[in-house]
Amino acid sequence: ARSQIVARLTESMAARIAHTLVKKSIEAANEALTRFLSEAKEPTVVEPGADPIPLLPDTYSIDFTGGRLYLQAWTRDRTLTRRITQLLDTKLGVIEFAVERFGKRTGTLQLYDASHPVAANLTRKASRQTYREQFRRSLLRQFPGWRIAELSSEADLEHSLSPAYPRALLQKGSATQAAIGCSPDAQDVDGVLTFGLIWLDYLRARETKRKVLGLSVFVPEGRQRTTCLRLLYLDPCQGEWSVFVFTDRIEDKVDLQDYGNIETTLPTLGAQSGSELTAWMEKLSSYPHVSSRDERGGRISWTVRGLEFARWEPGTGLHFGIETKRRATESNVPEIEGLARELVRLRSPDSVDRANPLYLKKPELWLEAQVSACLRDVDASLDATPAYRQAPAFAGGERSILDLLAVDYAGRLAVVEVKVTEDLHLPLQALDYWIRVYWHARHNDFSRAGYFPGKQLQTLPPRLLLIAPALHFHPTTDSLTSYFSPAIEVDIAGVAMDWREQIKVMFRRTHAPRPS
Repeated sequence: ARSQIVARLTESMAARIAHTLVKKSIEAANEALTRFLSEAKEPTVVEPGADPIPLLPDTYSIDFTGGRLYLQAWTRDRTLTRRITQLLDTKLGVIEFAVERFGKRTGTLQLYDASHPVAANLTRKASRQTYREQFRRSLLRQFPGWRIAELSSEADLEHSLSPAYPRALLQKGSATQAAIGCSPDAQDVDGVLTFGLIWLDYLRARETKRKVLGLSVFVPEGRQRTTCLRLLYLDPCQGEWSVFVFTDRIEDKVDLQDYGNIETTLPTLGAQSGSELTAWMEKLSSYPHVSSRDERGGRISWTVRGLEFARWEPGTGLHFGIETKRRATESNVPEIEGLARELVRLRSPDSVDRANPLYLKKPELWLEAQVSACLRDVDASLDATPAYRQAPAFAGGERSILDLLAVDYAGRLAVVEVKVTEDLHLPLQALDYWIRVYWHARHNDFSRAGYFPGKQLQTLPPRLLLIAPALHFHPTTDSLTSYFSPAIEVDIAGVAMDWREQIKVMFRRTHAPRPS
């Protein structure tokens, strides 16, 4: 009996202590919440998987009565009511609580100051979590009878998987399907297919006992064209490719064949004439190490190892300079010559000042100039005829990789893509340009527009050459190109790290379709 009495007293004391601790914990949470709201300039509340709610005047309330703390916030479209049970963490501009939802379910709630620098990362993370849940609902609607075996938006640096695109593995019996989504506010919608193929390749290496049928890509409505066009030129034997276009309410599977037309322009080349232009060409082209190249719209550019210092604009004449250009007259000839001479000195493989901005500026243009001048050292089958730069043109503006259009001795076109730094998007960005070149080749547009005069150009699919310093190819390059259509012959050439001195090919790999 004595032991039972002692046990009851012990339990009673423990209960009172626990109640006191809980009470103090809730009081601490209330004090932290009150202090945060008074100090934050733009307080905002966010729950994982939901959109943030700004805590504006008259849009939220706090109720702390009877030892219970409630936070309620509302917008025109939704209301959030949570019981706060514990203060978990406080940081500069951020506070986190444990909460209880309806049905005694537990979770977490974050408040942050939207005016604080930390807010950008939190907003981006919240947006990704919100879209991940929308992506989950889309998968359940579009794949009835399939189970979502895996869904993640976490970064996986080891396997080059980005947190910007939620990825999933669907399972139905012994079959599996890879899927990837892109949120409406993603900065790089076109990058989703690169990470989708990386995800597919990773799953096929991991799921050795199950067949991964293919890849489904979910993209926002109105931003699907590039992804659909790229998928048309992937190998159909490598998987089942599908695209779903979504809005905030529903998603629809698209017919890839509806995206066969492309937006591309091919400038017509024509001989420039005029006494003023002729005089400038004679002067500038006579300078040592100066190269000239025809640009779109009748422009002519003069460069030193890829860096432009003078440009002819039809209708406005010659302009010169590096960062900013000004109109040139005959009196500027000594100044222009001095600029070219200084560029030759600073932008040299033998330069002693390798930290100089002009030496470091636009290294890809330098590598492009080297490759263009030594095409036969890269591939002996290519004609030494000067290659054309960025023709055809993209409607979307400047691209992150440089394009050269060459031709081999048989008249087959070759797309040459140049990159100095490691870039996992290189293969699919190169595919974009290859598609446009092939489009014009099939229609015999290059001959009609004056490209490669005297050459009988073939209408065959062009070759694709990817060129970069040998150590600067991304590890995923080979796996990505392996998914290309067998009609696309891909050569990957790694050049020596001293490419500024001379182009030396250190390795070459030719893409061959994977065995089924």
